[in-house]
Amino acid sequence: MNTSNQKVIGRIELVNLPEWNFTGLEAKIDTGAFTSSLHCHHLEPFEKEGQSWIRFYMLDPDHEAYNEQMLEMPVFDRREVKSSNGEIEYRYFIQTKIEFFGSVYTIEFSLTDRSAMKYPLLIGRKFLRKGPFMVDVTSKNLSKNLKNKDS
Repeated sequence: MNTSNQKVIGRIELVNLPEWNFTGLEAKIDTGAFTSSLHCHHLEPFEKEGQSWIRFYMLDPDHEAYNEQMLEMPVFDRREVKSSNGEIEYRYFIQTKIEFFGSVYTIEFSLTDRSAMKYPLLIGRKFLRKGPFMVDVTSKNLSKNLKNKDS
């Protein structure tokens, strides 16, 4: 494998979601997960101009970045996902932009309740293929172009 063009990222990285004005969110990099997921609550599917849409609140009210903003997005897909505890659930998927490691990409997120998890965003293998990225599990916040909370 040619590693000369790969970006080394940590197990936790700071990301921005520019379409929603969220910056400096910690995301867990999880090579064991295929899809990426986003913590949200009060999911409400609805129809808009004949298309399936979803409205939701991202994060929890006690999260420092929570802004009480209800988000509305077209539903990209709805399919089964096996969670880390082995349970299968149907999840809504949306697409948005993510600023990750100094570049902006399109990302597909499954919407789910991650309130029991430490990090509200999980970045899976499907997204990591876009890099190409190599994960250094001994490091975190290696991004040079985003504000580093550890400094």
